[in-house]
This record gives sequence, C-alpha cells and structure tokens, in this order.
Amino acid sequence: MRFAILLLGLVVLPALARAGEPADAFAAFSSGDYDAMAQAVGVLATSADPHATAVIAALHDGRLFATEAGDLLIRNPDGTFTNAQTGVPVSADEDDLKKIRMNNAVRRAVDTAEGGMQLFAADPSQRSAAAQALFKSHDPATLPALSRALANEHDPSARVAMAQAQAAALLMSADAPEAAKLQAVAVIRARGDLEASALLAAIPSPTPAVAAAAHNGVIAIQRALQLWDVLESVFYGLSLGSVLLLAAIGLAITFGVMGVINMAHGEMVMIGAYVTFVVQAVIRANMPGLFGASVVIAVPLAFLVAGALGIAIERTLIRFLYGRPLETLLASWGLSLVLQQAVRSLFGPTNREVRTPSWMSGAVPLGGLTITLNRLTIIIFAFAVFTALMALLRYTSLGLKMRAVTQNRAMAAAMGIRTPWIDALTFGLGSGVAGMAGVALTQIDNVSPNLGQGYIIDSFMVVVFGGVGNLWGTALGALLLGIVNKFLEPFAGAVLGKIAVLVLVILFIQRRPRGLFPLKGRAAEA
Repeated sequence: MRFAILLLGLVVLPALARAGEPADAFAAFSSGDYDAMAQAVGVLATSADPHATAVIAALHDGRLFATEAGDLLIRNPDGTFTNAQTGVPVSADEDDLKKIRMNNAVRRAVDTAEGGMQLFAADPSQRSAAAQALFKSHDPATLPALSRALANEHDPSARVAMAQAQAAALLMSADAPEAAKLQAVAVIRARGDLEASALLAAIPSPTPAVAAAAHNGVIAIQRALQLWDVLESVFYGLSLGSVLLLAAIGLAITFGVMGVINMAHGEMVMIGAYVTFVVQAVIRANMPGLFGASVVIAVPLAFLVAGALGIAIERTLIRFLYGRPLETLLASWGLSLVLQQAVRSLFGPTNREVRTPSWMSGAVPLGGLTITLNRLTIIIFAFAVFTALMALLRYTSLGLKMRAVTQNRAMAAAMGIRTPWIDALTFGLGSGVAGMAGVALTQIDNVSPNLGQGYIIDSFMVVVFGGVGNLWGTALGALLLGIVNKFLEPFAGAVLGKIAVLVLVILFIQRRPRGLFPLKGRAAEA
C-alpha cells in the first residue's frame, strides 16, 4: 500500500505542481475550496519550500488552522502555534481560529504527497529506501521526480540508489533515446545483482545496440554472481573449519602427546559453553554495563574451569589406563555421560540462551558477499588460539617438554622430564582449549548438555586426517574439511555432504594412514 502511494505521488505530483506556486498554495488552504486545496497539496509537495512537509503533516493530523486574515497556523504538540508559511511562533487562541478540514479528495492528495515526499525526506536512509522501491517499479512516469531528486542529492548511497532507479525507468521508457538507454544499461550492470540481471533481460523492444549491451551485461552479472557464490562458500567453509579447529586442536594435543582417545573431549567444549552462560547471567544481574565484554571475560574463565577439570580427570582416572586404549575409550565415554547428566541436573535439559554482544552482531557487505561478524570473530579467534599454542610449544619450557614426550617418551623420562606431570598439564591444556572453543560455539550453536556430541566425531576426523599430534596438520585438515563440506552441501545436502566428506577421509587414510603431516620421531616409527 505504501509503495502504491509512493508511486502515485511521483506520477501525480509533477502534474499538480504545474498548477500553481507555493505562495498561492498557502492561500488555497483557507479558501474552503476542496479542489483548490487538493491542488495546493500537490504544489507544496513538489516545491522547495522548507515548511511544506510540516504543513502537509499538520493537515494530515488535523493540526492546521486559519486566522480571520487568512494566515495558516500549525498547532504544535505542546499547544502553541507556529506560522505555517514562516515557521515563526505566534500567540493565538484556538477558539478564534478555523480548523482546516479535508474531504476524500484532499485526503487522497495528502496521502499521495506524503508518499512522494519520501524521495525528498531529510533522512538519507528514507530517500534511499524510496529510490530502491522505485527501482523495483521501473516506471517511466517517475523520471521527472527522480531527475529533480537526483539533482539535489548529496548523500552517496542515496544518490547511487536514485541513479539506479532512474536507469531502470529509462530502460522501460519507449521515448528514451538510445544513448541514454546505453548509459542506463551500464548503471544497471554495475549494480550486479539478480534484480539487475532480470531487468536487463526484460527491456521492451530494444534497439540492436541496447540489446547487445544488455546481453553482455547479463553475462557479466551472472559470472560475477558465480564468483561471489564461490567466495561465499569459501567464507562459510573457513567459518566451519575454524569451529572444527577450535574443537579439535585440544584433542590433537592430548591424542598426540598421550595417545589417549578421550571421548569426553566434547564435554569440555560443553563446559566452556555453560561457563559463558553463567558469566552472562552474573554480569546481567550485577554489572549490566559490562555485558558487551561478557564473551571476552568468559574466555579465560572457560579455559581455567575446563583445564582444571581436565587435570582432575587425568589424575583420578586417565593415568591408571595408559597403554590400554580400549579401556580408556570406554572410561572416557562413560565420563562424558556423567558430565552430561551433571549439567542436566544443574542447568536443566533445555537449551540456555547466550546472547551475542552488539559488537559481534550484524554483518558487513563486501561486494556480493555478506560477512557475518560473529563468524568472522570466530575465524580470527581460532587462528589466534592456534598461534598462541604454536608459540607455547615452540618457545616455552612446557612446550619443549611436551614435544620431547610426544617424540620419545622413554628418552624424555630418561633425561629427567617428569612425564606424568607433563601428561597432566597436557590434558589440562587440551581441555582448556576445548573450553575456549565452547565460548566461541555459544555464538553459533545452542547451549545444551548435548553440545559436545555434535563435534567429537568431527574432531577425531580432523586430527586423524591432519596427522596425529601435528597442529599444522590439524589446522589445514580442519579448514580443508570445512571448505569441502560447504562446497558439497548445495549438491548433496548437509547430511549427505558430511557422509561424502567422511568417505573421502576414509579413502585418504587408506592411502596415507598417518595423515597429511605424519609425526616424526622414534615413537612414530615404532
């Protein structure tokens, strides 16, 4: 309905504007002649008078009055009056004034004027929205109003929208010269979306030159859209890969150093997610001003809580099962069930809400690609965690000892390294990283006791595919699997896409059992 009013306004108002001037229009309101009033509304709507919008709005709201001398006054919300023609406050008694009334014809003229004046609104976003609506109509009758609005437009985004609307109207006009249509084709081609492609393909009775330009424009737009589709798949693949990296990198550490198949690793991710929920609940209740930093605050807390829990699990359960992989797998799987039930008892079985801070909300348009800020933040966070872990392993004493135990446990013990404590700290480090992964996952997934189950299998697949114990292999494996999965989804669907990825990984492991980057050292050769 609003679009119809807008379109009607842009078609009718130019014709009405030719019937008078703004000064005559103000006098017509107090004349009592409804036909003259309807014409006066059109004159004001297309004039450059700075008070036109206020006058028409006052007429629409029943706040327009006339004095005995014929002057128009606007009643303000506080009960005071303003001269409609000059905007100067005046003193008046409403009992001494005549209220300007409307019939249906005047009311239609007012509705038409308010719709058409959106193209000349003070807010650039309103002008841009009006131009976007006109682009979809591509009605040649809107060309006069668009030309006038474009001549006075200074906002870049609104000006682009008006130029595109003008080009669309020109292409549909039978009277537009060929040169103007060729320029319009270039403008629409630069827009580069599906609506632009459809418009270029539907030009009525084009000349050979215009038809050729439109055909080339359609081909160029389709190629550009295909490129943006590929880039979008790559971005979402990187997003999925970064999630897999966060979930798998801690498992790669424990699996590589200790050789432990930890089926409770997903529950460490779940613990980190619930730490985020608790942090937000506490901040919301006591320090609401810090809510924007709640996710940042939750990252170190999730690392500490999940890491401490991991060390406790290693000291009380895992260390008695070294060298017995099947028993370790069964025990850690049972532990995962215990942790899930404990969380259900504390927080309930339903999903818990973790809100996204304002600085992570929304999206950034980049050409034909829309980059969501929460996923972009997770990608940056995943690579930051990866970089920090690589630095820890390379430049710290703990990292040196972890690498020594990974490559040759017996020799490391013979050199005086306390391998049991390295095991405990390694398990705690892997669990802490999983907890930080849980913080990130709260922004794209539901927080529930089953959160970790959705990532444990994918995490093991990433670790085995990349090479057990090799963080570079884990990172590359996670990104490759994420991108391949997103490229397969449009053809096979989400479920079949994951099945296809699993089959590809199995075939790859048959050819390279040690993964992309096999671990080096005597332990790997044994």
